[in-house]
Amino acid sequence: MIDFFTKGDTLVLRYIAEFANSPDWVRETIKVKGYVRLKKTFYFEEDDILNDSEFGEETKIDDFDDPDTEQVTYFLFAKLTGDYYKVKKGILIDDFDIFIHKDVSLSTIFFVADSDVSVFRVIKNISLNNLYLGGDYPSAVPIEEFERLLKYFPTSYERRKYVEARIASLLRNYLDGIKDAEKIYQKHLNTKLSKQGTDLAKVFQNVELVKYQTILEKLQEMLKDENQYNEHQWQEEILQIILLLYPKYIFAFKSVPIQAKLADGIRDKQLDFLLVDSNGYVDVIEIKKPFENAIMTKGFYRENYIPLRELSGTVMQIEKYIYYLNRWSLEGEKFLSTKYKTQLPEGFDIKIANPSGVIIMGRENNLSPGQKDDFEVVKRKYKNIVDIITYDNLLERLQFTIEQIRKI
Repeated sequence: MIDFFTKGDTLVLRYIAEFANSPDWVRETIKVKGYVRLKKTFYFEEDDILNDSEFGEETKIDDFDDPDTEQVTYFLFAKLTGDYYKVKKGILIDDFDIFIHKDVSLSTIFFVADSDVSVFRVIKNISLNNLYLGGDYPSAVPIEEFERLLKYFPTSYERRKYVEARIASLLRNYLDGIKDAEKIYQKHLNTKLSKQGTDLAKVFQNVELVKYQTILEKLQEMLKDENQYNEHQWQEEILQIILLLYPKYIFAFKSVPIQAKLADGIRDKQLDFLLVDSNGYVDVIEIKKPFENAIMTKGFYRENYIPLRELSGTVMQIEKYIYYLNRWSLEGEKFLSTKYKTQLPEGFDIKIANPSGVIIMGRENNLSPGQKDDFEVVKRKYKNIVDIITYDNLLERLQFTIEQIRKI
């Protein structure tokens, strides 16, 4: 058995040889080998053994309430330096110094993991910096965190299950009826401690709430006074909102020249807006002012509401732009990357690979349930190419986002 106690400025390790072949096997081992190793972790030499004179006149080794003093050995483990006990080098490791705060209550689990694995011999394979445990030292590891760290050390059961999992994965290729040892091993790992970082959603909750509430209020005010904006101003304002709602897009270029390869030759075209995501891939967006009647007919055509010319024409227009971009391909990527080089990060290239389209237009608040149902059919028809978003849909998305943030 191993435990620790302090005497003056000395941190003492007490070892009781419960099952030793010889009452004094520790000293006998030191005489033969020059050292003794306890629990495959603690290394002591003859100079580390404490005797009566080293405890001082007030305390004798016989004064300790031990069952059999011949089976008990006291070792000098650490000396007090300021507020920390400095472990003598060589006892645990030689590679760096270990300092333990004087208020830390020590036990063997701080040094020996399951099945006699030396904790600090594992740590030295990761870091060779001096290690402070507890206290106020600037780089000290809080004792609570160190105890959490100890739980990462595998138990003998876990190591056995790992070996079984590796063997099972090999034998499964040749034999039938092999136990799913990998599943058992993974199930065990899932019950182990896993790192839990900062809840980022909680950290940014207030900031995100203000952000989306501000966007919602701005959009609501714009929709109340849409006639106060010309087409260009409206597009600029809505584009800002789109970039905030869809953070995947990091650039939005305006009045973008592209080439359309047609049967009768190449013609120059111009996109109102080209979106570029964080990987360089482009999408096309069309932003229209929310005219009252711009989406679905009021009357039936063969018992269906059908898209108005404003909607179908915009869909056709954006599909053509996507077609032109795909045909332009590599040549277009080089042209656009060169044209916007000064606005792009160094080494960032624009890529064209099956762009998607986004249409922002119209209102749904004046549609009947039947018109809304048929409008949904229209949107789903083009969903693989174009995402048709109304201003009422934008309002809903913002409101749902705000509600979700408040629940965090």
